[in-house]
Amino acid sequence: MAVISPETMILKPRKDKREYRRIVLPNSLEVLLISDPETDKAAAAMNVSVGYFSDPEGLEGLAHFLEHMLFYASEKYPVEDSYSKFITEHGGSTNAYTSSEHTNFFFDINADYLDEALDRFGQFFIRPLMSPDATQREIKAVDSENQKNMLSDAWRMGQLQKHICSEDHPFHKFSTGNWDTLEVVPKAKGLDTRLELIKFYKENYSANIMHLVVYGKESLDTLQNLVESNFKDVLNIERSKISFPGQPCSSEHLQILVKAVPIKERHKLRIIWPVTPNIRYYKESPSRYLSHLIGHEGMGSLFYVLKNLGWVMSLTAGEDDSSFDFAFFCVNIKLTDSGYEHVEDIVGLLFKYIALLRNCGIHKWIFDELVAICETGFHYKDKIPPIDYVPNIASKMQLFPPEDWLCGSSLPSRFDPSTINRMLDELTPNNVRIFWESQKFKGCTDSLEPWYKTSYTIERITAATIQQWVENAPNEDLHLPGHNIFIPTDFTLRQVEEKVKFPVLLRKSSFSKLWYKPDTTFFTPKAYVRIDFDCPESKFSPEADVLTIFFTRLLADYLNEYAHDAQVAGLYYSIQCNNTGFQVYVVGYNHKLRILLEMIISKIKQFEVKLDRFSVIKETTMKDYQNFKFRQPCQQAMYYCSLLLEEQIWPLSEQLEILPFLEADHLTKFYPCLLSRAFVECYIAGNIGSTEAESIIEHIEDVLFKSSHPTSKPLLPSQHLTKRIVKLERGLGYYYPVEGLNQTDKNSALVHYIQVHQDNIKLNVKLQLFALIAKQPAFQQLRSVEQLGYITELMQRNDSGVWGLQFIIQSTVKDPAQLDGRAEAFLKMFEDKLYEMTDDQFKTYVNALIDVKLEKHQNLWEESGFYCEEIFDGTLRFDRQESEVAALRELTKQELFEFFDSYVKVDAPQRKTLSIQVYGCLHSAEFQSSIHESSSLQNCQIRDIFSFKRSRPLYGSFRGGLGLMQL
Repeated sequence: MAVISPETMILKPRKDKREYRRIVLPNSLEVLLISDPETDKAAAAMNVSVGYFSDPEGLEGLAHFLEHMLFYASEKYPVEDSYSKFITEHGGSTNAYTSSEHTNFFFDINADYLDEALDRFGQFFIRPLMSPDATQREIKAVDSENQKNMLSDAWRMGQLQKHICSEDHPFHKFSTGNWDTLEVVPKAKGLDTRLELIKFYKENYSANIMHLVVYGKESLDTLQNLVESNFKDVLNIERSKISFPGQPCSSEHLQILVKAVPIKERHKLRIIWPVTPNIRYYKESPSRYLSHLIGHEGMGSLFYVLKNLGWVMSLTAGEDDSSFDFAFFCVNIKLTDSGYEHVEDIVGLLFKYIALLRNCGIHKWIFDELVAICETGFHYKDKIPPIDYVPNIASKMQLFPPEDWLCGSSLPSRFDPSTINRMLDELTPNNVRIFWESQKFKGCTDSLEPWYKTSYTIERITAATIQQWVENAPNEDLHLPGHNIFIPTDFTLRQVEEKVKFPVLLRKSSFSKLWYKPDTTFFTPKAYVRIDFDCPESKFSPEADVLTIFFTRLLADYLNEYAHDAQVAGLYYSIQCNNTGFQVYVVGYNHKLRILLEMIISKIKQFEVKLDRFSVIKETTMKDYQNFKFRQPCQQAMYYCSLLLEEQIWPLSEQLEILPFLEADHLTKFYPCLLSRAFVECYIAGNIGSTEAESIIEHIEDVLFKSSHPTSKPLLPSQHLTKRIVKLERGLGYYYPVEGLNQTDKNSALVHYIQVHQDNIKLNVKLQLFALIAKQPAFQQLRSVEQLGYITELMQRNDSGVWGLQFIIQSTVKDPAQLDGRAEAFLKMFEDKLYEMTDDQFKTYVNALIDVKLEKHQNLWEESGFYCEEIFDGTLRFDRQESEVAALRELTKQELFEFFDSYVKVDAPQRKTLSIQVYGCLHSAEFQSSIHESSSLQNCQIRDIFSFKRSRPLYGSFRGGLGLMQL
């Protein structure tokens, strides 16, 4: 019988209607139960307080490998992958992660199936099976995962920081594992990895260091019974709490400047200090106070000064890589080319700002503002999907007392200047580690990090040297921020006269269109505003496309010091390009939203090109384009797929070609053209009345269209842009072989796309049902059995209302043409399984998909995202969920078989396929063979993307011009 803790009052948001209960099972497993009668999804997470810090010497990655293996099978459920299959068949998903001191497993599932899901999940921790065959295969999956990360600067630089630490501290370890650490080296030592895996499991997986969260629609008493029955047999071996006292850095690892060569074209500075972990003083929150000030972007801040000097692109500050025993405070700075030349000045100004904080003292009003922001954020926190909620809580349960399991360290409450000063006193030249990344260090290094082969060199820097940098740094006006005017104080909910189920077209003119949806579901003092500026000139040419990018990035740059306070206070904005021009988002607390939005519109109206900032934005954009080649091969394949399918899209190669020749004068001349003709389409939702919504769009019209010197005129009927999709040929398979852009990447990739239909309710549900049925078998066969690669997925695809299926596979073991063959072989193999499906199995899948479709939106952002997709694609099926559920209820098994036979089956009469084949460096010879192949009647090689697109018909667009949209 579990012990209930009635004395534990778990702090929860004021508007949170869910019930919480802490229990402890007789085996010492600590559990949090969450009852939410309104939920459509149930979920659970188990956090085991053991991670890669506990890996045995010479078996790097064993904890991570064990995380993989527990998904395979158990004594009670010995069929391989039956856990994942059951979860998928009932509308759910699974995942896990391994960190330094934790391994976290979690899933969600349609709410009616929690009991059986918990039974299967519980077997992970009771009697798992780790067969020799599965063990051998899954080592390859871990190795493939590591191969995916080998050219990632985030992984490479993270490991370099670990490498330059004390070898006797576990922070030094390599966490992922690979073929050598889990197969070659153990075998050479006479070790059996599977036996070591079992030993590691038995010695570390103990109920007394596990924490479970279970989330369901049932009552707390029912949930407690489910947990007791399914987890009572988890063994408690009385494993002592694992801790790793001591610091990762000894004196030899401090006062150093590490120069490292990244993969990408960039300059980055990371200034790091070992500090006392914030978690020990989370009520005082010294790290939050200091990161707020050092990372501030308003006037007088370190970033503001460095930005105006033209030296930095971004700056963030905060605690990183922390545990209860140690932590690091980090300042991350992306440098411009000019900043690369002034690193000593930048470090000097950072220490000047830290000195300013010491000299100014710790201010209660700043702490009180942070408290107000944090309390508002906690008490008006949006509901999120249970699969995101439960692992986050489970990871906190060992670290915090039960009353703070939900809030963690997010609610500072005790103002204690001495605690903040203690951390501030740790940010000294004596204690610093500086990591400086740049391609310019290539050929100037003398060391190689062993796991990712990052080139680096270490230089000693004394406190006296840094003091010299401080004295030589520019004398800039650094000062503390002012009061934050964007902190909301009015949380009044607007009265909605009529409960509106769907968005309504509230207003339409020759200048604009306003869609409006008041909040009748979430009752939160927040709003969502999306404004699309349709500007035909933005897509006129590759030059126009790039100049529009410059415009949006400069606009955000000009707003930064003003709008930073808004984002700190929970009011967020973004300005970015889209397919027809650019868009502005403003989301968050509605109280001060209008102030920020009107400032953005004002900046659009008064836009001017500042030469110094243009140079920085151009440099940033150039590097973004140049660094595209370092993206994962599967991401490159997805890009080529979009390039082949979308009518109006300029290739990155052409944009990169013209980008160096674009100057500030070009943008100055282009800006009036960009907005000379425009149409504004706006979606406003949330805690905003209809009159206020109309006044927002009227304000935009007044500023841009109706002033004495209007910026814009309305679009002519012929100017409305649409996004149209290439229609593939029935019975013909196109393939596009291309070399990976980074020919040092060993990975190849495939996107095998099957185009099916344009938006049609009946066909939609057939395709979605097939994707649900085939998803897990595809993963099991291609990933688990054939071990083609870590990234292996079958999923549905929607391009502006054109629906299809796609296989995405990334691999080092087979070239893309072979991967394409394996995808088709899977479909042939799957035919029999599909045809053998019983009526009961069919009904189970249909009901699972219905449950998924009937899931309620969790928050305003989810709901708005759904409606915006319907509006801006032009499909306007606001009742899509209800319509598709009705179609599913009528669907027969025979109709699904006929759909498969017509559209998906290999050699089906209406089958239309496009295979994007990206060849990595291991498959260069195969690429040469592929491009010299002759096309056949059934398979046609695309040799020129644009000739192909010009030769193909297009699907019609759902978006009409003004007055043509069907309502």
